[in-house]
Amino acid sequence: MNSYNLNSNFHILVTGGAGFIGSNLCTALLQNGNQVTCLDNFATGKHENLATLTNNPKFTLIEGDIRNLTDCKKACEGVDYILHQAALGSVPRSINDPITSNDVNVSGFLNMLTAARDANVKRFIYAASSSTYGDSTNMPKVEDIIGKPLSPYAITKYVNELYADVFSKTYGIETIGLRYFNVFGRKQDPNGAYAAVIPKFVMQLMKHESPVINGDGSFSRDFTYIDNVIQMNIRAIVSGNQDAMNTVYNTAYGERTDLNELTTLLKEYLGAYDPKIKDVKNIYGPTRAGDVPHSLASVDKAKKLLNYAPQFDIKTGLKEAVKWYWENLK
Repeated sequence: MNSYNLNSNFHILVTGGAGFIGSNLCTALLQNGNQVTCLDNFATGKHENLATLTNNPKFTLIEGDIRNLTDCKKACEGVDYILHQAALGSVPRSINDPITSNDVNVSGFLNMLTAARDANVKRFIYAASSSTYGDSTNMPKVEDIIGKPLSPYAITKYVNELYADVFSKTYGIETIGLRYFNVFGRKQDPNGAYAAVIPKFVMQLMKHESPVINGDGSFSRDFTYIDNVIQMNIRAIVSGNQDAMNTVYNTAYGERTDLNELTTLLKEYLGAYDPKIKDVKNIYGPTRAGDVPHSLASVDKAKKLLNYAPQFDIKTGLKEAVKWYWENLK
């Protein structure tokens, strides 16, 4: 942490701080000695993600909703930086319920921007999404070339970028958007209808159940380990480069892995704990609506402007994640 030169005197608000990414950010910031406020309504976040943090005198939990401007204003009091992670994720969820996704991801985002502006917060760093690239076939994905969104979720995350840009230009607030690419790692929820693919497959394999792959397994993603994402958020806080402000960055490793390769790696790493897992067969189902076939990020912009240096490739990250799941969920 301290290698990023993060000042331990900062007061940092993490919205969605009880979620997978948010709770990992809260932990890292507290380990650095920062004062951390977490705002979460526990719609998808979990109290157990904060269990090791609640006794820390520098940690404050506000149970509130970003759709409520009063909650946002309360959370922003005395804050230096905001890491805005609160959102309703998942393409399928947004297809099933576009109105709630829009309320949280657009109206909630606007509330947070407004509260940050009114509280004179130094910088507003927010979770953007690789889904913004939509139907663009450009590979690798570079920040200034996007296509049309393929889901309501993708629309909401693109609108976030537009609002952040307008607030930067109109009110002078510094904003940085981080387009996350398929983040995975410790504390990611394996349960529920909208579980991400890696924890879902891990849980199925640990039960000797066949993972169900949407399509023929050739779809590929730039799977990004959580510690790379933590580094990126901290780089965004500490950057003194004015050319790095008021823009968006791919937050990824910069390599892609298809779903067939992914399941092979998971069986290999889980097989070290339980050899029977190596023999579990895959099941192939229909392609999912709104899915982008391939996703690969260029991280050149982040390396150049934010000194981003991702440490975990897919194999290193998966080994860490599998170990955590085995120890915590078996």
